[in-house]
Amino acid sequence: MSRLAVPKTYKLYIGGAFPRSESGRTYEVRSATGAFLANAAKGSRKDARDAVVAARSAVGGWAGATAYNRGQVLYRIAELLEGRRAQFVAEIEEAEGVTRAAASAQVDEAIDRWVWYAGWADKFAQVAGNANPVAGPYFNISVPEPTGVVAIVAPQDSSLLGFVSAVAPALVAGNSVVVIASERFPLSAISLAEVLATSDVPKGVVNVLTGSPAEIAPWLASHADVNALDLVGAGDLDWIDLEFAAADTLKRVLRPEQGPDAAAPALGRIAAFTETKTVWHTKSMK
Repeated sequence: MSRLAVPKTYKLYIGGAFPRSESGRTYEVRSATGAFLANAAKGSRKDARDAVVAARSAVGGWAGATAYNRGQVLYRIAELLEGRRAQFVAEIEEAEGVTRAAASAQVDEAIDRWVWYAGWADKFAQVAGNANPVAGPYFNISVPEPTGVVAIVAPQDSSLLGFVSAVAPALVAGNSVVVIASERFPLSAISLAEVLATSDVPKGVVNVLTGSPAEIAPWLASHADVNALDLVGAGDLDWIDLEFAAADTLKRVLRPEQGPDAAAPALGRIAAFTETKTVWHTKSMK
């Protein structure tokens, strides 16, 4: 007797939980050949607001953790990704219509990027910070600090690698994120959210929305409680309008990137969402 398959239900990931969209909407996700794969939640303005609330509540604890601890947490994500490697390879192969070798290479690179950014967590401040020479009996030290809540439009042509490449650097310095996954390839992003939920990432540090970036991004760009906006995957949107909306609340904006090297690993992607605090301290005159 044959058994019935148990298809996976893909939801949003907000505040450490997996809710359906408050609107009740879903959309069909199909493979490269047009075959039905799953229904994904179609996030709404209200879902975006809920995600920002969750991110804001989490940023203090995440930013307040030691850099060494953040590095351990990020490395743990890579460990869990490695353990579920076969699942991600199968999802990417089916969704993108690529060969198993190509899907495997994408998963391997995603894992390697998590490890790369995890390694920088307790080293970045030494590179980006500085002891400044001053004319007086003072120490003058510049230290990078997290910006706060970062909204991200993930690269739209990648199931997993683009998502990881955009999210990981924002987390290194202590930011929390609200990320809009690829509309065409959202399934791996939600599977990664399951990894985050079972790792040591505090709830609310990463919040994943699926659906239309054109619908959701304007609300995040204009949200007064979002501190920065990464438009790396917004090249097909009217991103100039998003930049204008972000300017109304003085957000830092990272513009879209195109091509296979979009969101490539770089210290500049970590620094893009930090602020520099300068501290003066008197020297002993004895």
